[in-house]
Amino acid sequence: MSRLVVVSNRVAPIDEGKQAAGGLAVAVLAALKKTGGIWFGWSGTVVEEESQSEPRRTDVGRLTYATLDLSRRDFEEYYNGFANQTLWPLFHYRVGLIEVSRRTREGYKRVNGYFAEKLVPLLSPDDMVWVHDYHLIPFGEELRQRGCTQRMGFFLHTPFPAPEILVALPNHRELIRELCAYDLVGFHTHVDLRSFADYIRQELDGEVEDRGPEGGMLIHAFGRTLLARAFPISIDTENLVGIAETAMRSRHTQRLKESLVGRRLIIGVDRLDYSKGLPQRFQAFEQLLATYPEHCNRVSFLQVAPPSREDVPEYIAIKRELSELSGRINGRFAEFDWVPIRYLNKSFGRRVLAGFYRTAHVGLVTPLRDGMNLVAKEYVACQDADDPGVLVLSTFAGAARELDSALIVNPFDIEAVADALQRALTMPLPERKERHAAMMRILRSHDIGWWRESYVDALTRAPYG
Repeated sequence: MSRLVVVSNRVAPIDEGKQAAGGLAVAVLAALKKTGGIWFGWSGTVVEEESQSEPRRTDVGRLTYATLDLSRRDFEEYYNGFANQTLWPLFHYRVGLIEVSRRTREGYKRVNGYFAEKLVPLLSPDDMVWVHDYHLIPFGEELRQRGCTQRMGFFLHTPFPAPEILVALPNHRELIRELCAYDLVGFHTHVDLRSFADYIRQELDGEVEDRGPEGGMLIHAFGRTLLARAFPISIDTENLVGIAETAMRSRHTQRLKESLVGRRLIIGVDRLDYSKGLPQRFQAFEQLLATYPEHCNRVSFLQVAPPSREDVPEYIAIKRELSELSGRINGRFAEFDWVPIRYLNKSFGRRVLAGFYRTAHVGLVTPLRDGMNLVAKEYVACQDADDPGVLVLSTFAGAARELDSALIVNPFDIEAVADALQRALTMPLPERKERHAAMMRILRSHDIGWWRESYVDALTRAPYG
């Protein structure tokens, strides 16, 4: 069996391996422990001076962690710049937020080249290289230019935009050429896959052979043939079910239940980001209370939103907007013994969140655009099958393609989301159980292990050479 080399922007801290909550970390660790190999990427450390040092290596059994630091300049141009102020808004259909700069694009290319240069000496001829996410699109081409002939796959964890959106990027053709350097390109959904194929046809006049839902599409472009296919990422379902059951006895869960004083709970958990639809979500909860006043003093909404990219203006603005919205809504509806919205800018561990999910009667997951959104899947997995809560899910989340037994909503339609919340809060137990069981069948048959094995198997069979 070929050794697997995983490349991602960040490498999960070694001492946190047992608690790796993210889908990527869980899948990567399991794959590497099975095949042996390397997990390569940025250490998370920013240094002031330019660095060309060799990767720091730590061996844990058959697994090698290899990490590099970034200079302040590289961090600003590659990470804060092109990756997160150009590609992130572009891929999430927020064209008006895109910042275009040759300087940051050059920094993005430079860091990908730097990473590739440092990985090459660590590679063996029969390795398989699996690259992750929008930060590292050029990485495969950088390896090819350095003479690497190994099988290479790429997986995009964000949505992939329609051609009409993608062409807003001045160097869109160059970006797609870089993507076509891989042997396998994976997306979350068939919608993303179709957008990629449409770009190949419309903008490049390339050829696309559709091999059906399970076979993906053969792409012929830039003198290469590659396989593109949808692989919807998932969660460690059974493990999370067990965690949620035990978490109900935890101190945090008991404190939360006591604080509700018999009220029902709606929960949202999202990184603080403009793609998550949080202002619209707050407004929908306000609309619920205004339209269905019987829920006043009987329902609480807990929104957990850990801050991210705190030095980026758009993130500063949304944090301020949400503080103002929650303050206004609480001022309008609060009683001396009840605050409608509990808005927390902090993170919680996996076990604590599992207990919170299981306590909540409604999971409110309403991004304006999301590649998958694992919170939706985690909420479902954490429910008590004998008395499950209801998932209200945005049609623009990749998870909606699988979890179609949720209440699917358009997050831009504030009144419709409020109506869905009303329906969720009043849904009879038999319907709740039926919907939950249908979604659990999907989560059990398509868990994180299925995702990992499907991708690795497809990479071994993809066109090569």
